[in-house]
Amino acid sequence: MKLYYSSSSPFVRKVLACAIVRGLDSRIERHSSNPHASPADLITDNPLSKVPCLVTDDGLSLFGSQLICEYLDSLGEELPLFPDHGAPRWRALKFQSLGDGILDAAVPWRGEQGRPWEDARDALMGRYKAAISRTVDALEADPPHKHVDIGSITVACALGYLDFRFSSDPWRPGHPKLAAWYEAFAENSGLAETVPA
Repeated sequence: MKLYYSSSSPFVRKVLACAIVRGLDSRIERHSSNPHASPADLITDNPLSKVPCLVTDDGLSLFGSQLICEYLDSLGEELPLFPDHGAPRWRALKFQSLGDGILDAAVPWRGEQGRPWEDARDALMGRYKAAISRTVDALEADPPHKHVDIGSITVACALGYLDFRFSSDPWRPGHPKLAAWYEAFAENSGLAETVPA
């Protein structure tokens, strides 16, 4: 399998963490790519010019961390990251949505930080920040479980991205339960081996 990736992308980290947990990391050839430059090879496999993009062994291009993680979960012999039914499934998917929601606000917020200051930009950045703040508050009230599933991996990648890109605006103050959960969960090999630098 071939993975187009950027080492600073939290969505790529989510995919790599899932691959490590599933014991598939050694089967993935990493191909560094700058999606903002729209390189021809990436566009051939993903017309959206986004990472992550996984090309399977049989040549199928999959893009988007949710889809790629679900595909990886269908391979190997490890316990599934996507529970197949009932309350565990919906709880895992809920936390995946919360974590992805943080990233859907944090990644463009980070991009906006380099633009010139203007009222419309400030309002947009305030909206991103408020969405993240509300979501972190919700996670403090109901943190993920300690076991590894797609929800806990996604939330951990989102919180790690906040640490990586927004250290001047820390999320931990006022969130002791979530901070304790994160510190313990971040020791999982999928997270420990994919810390952004």
